[in-house]
Amino acid sequence: MERAEKREFVTGLNEVFKNTGSVVVAHYAGLTVAQMNDLRSKMRAAGGTVKVAKNRLAIIALQGTDSEGISGLFKGQTLIAYAEDPVAAPKVASDFAKGNDKLVILGGAMGATALDADGVKALATMPSLDELRAKIVGMIKTPATRIAQVVNAPAAQLARVFGAYARKDEAA
Repeated sequence: MERAEKREFVTGLNEVFKNTGSVVVAHYAGLTVAQMNDLRSKMRAAGGTVKVAKNRLAIIALQGTDSEGISGLFKGQTLIAYAEDPVAAPKVASDFAKGNDKLVILGGAMGATALDADGVKALATMPSLDELRAKIVGMIKTPATRIAQVVNAPAAQLARVFGAYARKDEAA
């Protein structure tokens, strides 16, 4: 890499560390190209990105960000996975690591909070923003449906009573 490319890479990575919801750092030694492409495509589908980072450049990019506390994780062959949704990157990385023992999650960051491997796995078990939104909409919608049923129930009962009286009068 030339000096200008390195500077551009560090600037871009610095923006990533400042603006993303969460960052996951993992070792990837032993992953094949096909496995790495599979991880990238799964992460992309979840709205995230996977990058192989030079450790020295990643540590420089961390300076001045809230995630500066994770600079100790950048040793060996490391990659970073990040996404706007704080749960997306940890969820995809954890799921991929379950099926492939060569991806070892070291830790990560969510804003100013540094996470160890267990913290990343705990974050992965939480529902995503879209799932939470769906639950909230469902919770709001359910009471409205019940109110409509309760309001309509007396009218329906009255209609059944009048219908019964009408049938009784016809029969008599």
